[in-house]
Order: sequence, then C-alpha cells, then structure tokens
Amino acid sequence: MSTTTSRLEIRGSVQGVGYRWSMVEQARRLGVSGWVRNRRDGSVEAVVQGSAEAVDGIIAWARRGPPAAVVSSVEVFPADGEFDGFDQRPSA
Repeated sequence: MSTTTSRLEIRGSVQGVGYRWSMVEQARRLGVSGWVRNRRDGSVEAVVQGSAEAVDGIIAWARRGPPAAVVSSVEVFPADGEFDGFDQRPSA
C-alpha cells in the first residue's frame, strides 16, 4: 500500500474549540498517523500520513473541523517523515 504524507495549515477560529482533540479522534478513526499542534499565530498545523483515501478523508474533515470551529482555509503541502499513531504536540 502506498503512503501519502501532507502538512496542513488550518486557519480561522480553530484554537480553543477542541480542534486538536477532535482531529486526534478523527485521525485514529481513519487510521491516519502524524501529529497536530497549535501555532502562536492562531492557526493549527498538522502532518498527516496514511493511504491516499485516509489522508483525503482527514483533509476533508480539517476543512470543517469540530462543531465549534470556523475554518477559513486549509493549505496542504507535501511532507515526509515516519509516524506511529497520531498525537497532539506542544504549541510552536
């Protein structure tokens, strides 16, 4: 199976609304590995890795986020690395 890895920059009202916690739960449901963290500029950053279908699924979820979030944009960039599980990381 081919693995896809992408870095996401998510902007909008995405901090303080359970975005990271919800993304961890969704990633685990989809079988996506990687991490998510808040950024000091108010955005959320994530690296997601898995099958193309699973990565497309988490990107589609990221464009909506949890119910309290208001996502204005999600930029997707190629990334690399090896990940085991999906975790929240400290803010950067």
